[in-house]
Amino acid sequence: MRIAIAGAGNVGRAIARELLDNGHQVLLIDRDPKALKIDSVPDAEWLMADACEIASLDNAQLNKCAVLVAATGDDKVNLVASLLGKTEYGVPRVVARINHPKNEWLFDQSWGVDVAVSTPRIIAALVEEAVSVGDVVRLFSFRRGQANLVELTLPDSSTCIGKTVEEVTLPDDASLAAIVRDGRVIAPAPSDVFIAGDELLFVASATAEDLIKGCFIAQ
Repeated sequence: MRIAIAGAGNVGRAIARELLDNGHQVLLIDRDPKALKIDSVPDAEWLMADACEIASLDNAQLNKCAVLVAATGDDKVNLVASLLGKTEYGVPRVVARINHPKNEWLFDQSWGVDVAVSTPRIIAALVEEAVSVGDVVRLFSFRRGQANLVELTLPDSSTCIGKTVEEVTLPDDASLAAIVRDGRVIAPAPSDVFIAGDELLFVASATAEDLIKGCFIAQ
């Protein structure tokens, strides 16, 4: 898979290394000559260009990319690059970095963004997840389908302890994606039994998210 990354700073280069290790082709784009540290990611393609200019994206052959990652430190640049990637080049998947939480509301489909990643929000969610038992915690949002990845850790008082997966009826637009138990990730089967301390991961709409807790915790 060919993936373009706008922004060759520390974040962009780190993403590139991970993707290259997973067997993808990666193009790093940056307009700052100081950011072109080619020796740091020698297996990537490099292009000194402005990701907000059509001519630059033509040179990048963005139409041949399956994914665009807008990972600069400037939210305005990330938004413009996302919009151009989606509308002008039809990139199937656009992932954008949010640097300032106050701008989060902008990063949606109207700007061509399929997935928006806010580092402050993710860190806050992970802190909540680490200390919250019995509460539903949103970990991540999938913008295209308006769905969220949410987590619930079952307390000893859960009404579902000892029940099987198939015995618990979830709200519409909610699906149990995984059970994390003793450091292991379990793909849930209908006969699996819930135990205290299970970390349950769901993909759910915002409406269903509000209803999940009631399926597992007496209120």
